[in-house]
Amino acid sequence: METLAAAAPAGSFFPSFLLLAFGTLVAALLGCAHRLGLFYQLIHQVDKASIQHGGENVAAVLRAHGVRFLFTLVGGHISPILVACEKLGIRVVDTRHEVTAVFAADAVARLTGTVGVAAVTAGPGLTNTVTAVKNAQIAQSPVLLLGGAASTLLQNRGALQAIDQMSLFRPLCKFCASVRGVGDIVPTLGAAMAAAQSGTPGPVFVELPIDVLYPYFIVQKEMVPAKPPKDLMGRVVSWYLKNHLANLFAGAWEPQPEGPLPLDIPQASPQQVQRCVEILSRAKRPLIVLGSQALLPPTPADRLRAAVETLGIPCFLGGMARGLLGRSHPLHIRQNRSAALKKADVVLLAGIVCDFRLSYGRVLSRGSQIIIVNRNRKEMLMNSDMFWKPQEAVQGDVGSFVVKLVEGLRGQTWASDWAEELQQADRQKEQIFREKALMPVAQHLNPVRVLQLVEDTLPDNAILVVDGGDFVGTAAHLVQPRGPLRWLDPGAFGTLGVGAGFALGAKLCRPDAEVWCLFGDGAFGYSLIEFDTFVRHKIPVIALIGNDAGWTQISREQVPSLGSNVACGLAYTDYHKAAVGLGAQGLLLSRDKEDQVVEVLRDAQQQCRDGHPVVVNILIGRTDFRDGSIAV
Repeated sequence: METLAAAAPAGSFFPSFLLLAFGTLVAALLGCAHRLGLFYQLIHQVDKASIQHGGENVAAVLRAHGVRFLFTLVGGHISPILVACEKLGIRVVDTRHEVTAVFAADAVARLTGTVGVAAVTAGPGLTNTVTAVKNAQIAQSPVLLLGGAASTLLQNRGALQAIDQMSLFRPLCKFCASVRGVGDIVPTLGAAMAAAQSGTPGPVFVELPIDVLYPYFIVQKEMVPAKPPKDLMGRVVSWYLKNHLANLFAGAWEPQPEGPLPLDIPQASPQQVQRCVEILSRAKRPLIVLGSQALLPPTPADRLRAAVETLGIPCFLGGMARGLLGRSHPLHIRQNRSAALKKADVVLLAGIVCDFRLSYGRVLSRGSQIIIVNRNRKEMLMNSDMFWKPQEAVQGDVGSFVVKLVEGLRGQTWASDWAEELQQADRQKEQIFREKALMPVAQHLNPVRVLQLVEDTLPDNAILVVDGGDFVGTAAHLVQPRGPLRWLDPGAFGTLGVGAGFALGAKLCRPDAEVWCLFGDGAFGYSLIEFDTFVRHKIPVIALIGNDAGWTQISREQVPSLGSNVACGLAYTDYHKAAVGLGAQGLLLSRDKEDQVVEVLRDAQQQCRDGHPVVVNILIGRTDFRDGSIAV
């Protein structure tokens, strides 16, 4: 009996093994069916007769998010996007270089507080945008880059313009995704738009393979053999291709929500705000440094300006915050920032970080109490372990924080002698500028004098775009934006070549404004061809070129330090004639017209009002205005 009982389990092993093997086979088949999308196709149908295409889904999402402009350089990979956007009333603006398209989208993002959008073709089209995308990342601009790509089946198989685009853009973007089916376009773009604006804003990238953008019948023609193969392997391959095609278009035209998703914007806690209120309430010599983050939504610029005026604390303005208080406001201190920071007993760094612009924090006094507020915690604490230490580090939206400070400090006043001391230092510096403007130069025009006359000529609605080194560095001291969101510079990356793209985006956003672009002659080389773009799209802007025939910001240091001007020399090129060749208007300012500078600027304004883009080539000499300024 014991022997039979012991043998019974062994006798049942074979049926158990068969059951296990059968279950494993079923699971493998189900898994394979899932991977092949067979279950998905049972739920989501494929409309083989539809002539719709994925570009229409892209355009629908953009329109639902309020996108008005799409910047591009055309390519076959992305043609469906461009055609669909045109049909939905989104203005498609094609540039002569892909980098310009992204710079233009960046300008739209900065000036509107929404996402700027550019679409470029695969491979070299995308690699051409890398500088602009990196610039947007460092400047914290919400830009959506749409990139074409080889078809999903041909990636990594040597297709035309096919590279690993995702690996290229992951380090540059907050969000990267490659769409694998037409039905995924809408949710992927919605997530990308939300990511671009949430937290610390920045660029995002969505890759759109060519087979998710074109209609079913075109993709079918390219993907599936016209004649059914007769051999077994050919039939297997043909079935696989048909199944892949079905997965691409399954559920493609089912209704999906296209509108914006909720944004995640960090806010300072009430406890943090209260601690900062207490620190500022005890200050005798408070100072504010406002950076670009202060102008981000949701706080409107007018409300932020009112808050700063109510606080009554002297402030320095940088980046997109320049112009916040208008042209001449008693609270706006423009010169001697380092000296003022050393004297302040409480410093509020609002949306600015301790990078090279603040000498990595070394300009801050060890005796000052530092409050810093920023959406990005890592950037907020940059170099705090070396040269400075915050009393309060607040991760949150800058504009909202400043408004809350006002509520906590309402009625608080500070002694007027502190503001008067800073204003007096400003007046002394500006007197030095006036004296330098009268100094003779060896040849051509004194750039300090020219820029003072530009300052006197600018209308109240002007938007200033700056692109260059020495000439633009001089302009930053002399030319004042007339209001908030009226100054566009590259930001901390120091990128040359932003001018044409920024001017393009700015004029489209603010068609009633005069857009003045201040170029160095070196930087203008990047933007010259885009005057063809301005002419074709009827975008009237004014470009002023400070033409000193060289990369002067570099040669200022290179020559005395290393004894050579190698690679720093240019020519007094006739840029105004080149502009005429592209269909724009060109004017020349030289010493022969030294007493006609204002008249020539007025002429440029009139031609701009008549609808013409204008280049004013200003031949300038060398001064010592920026001696000692750093270029590295």
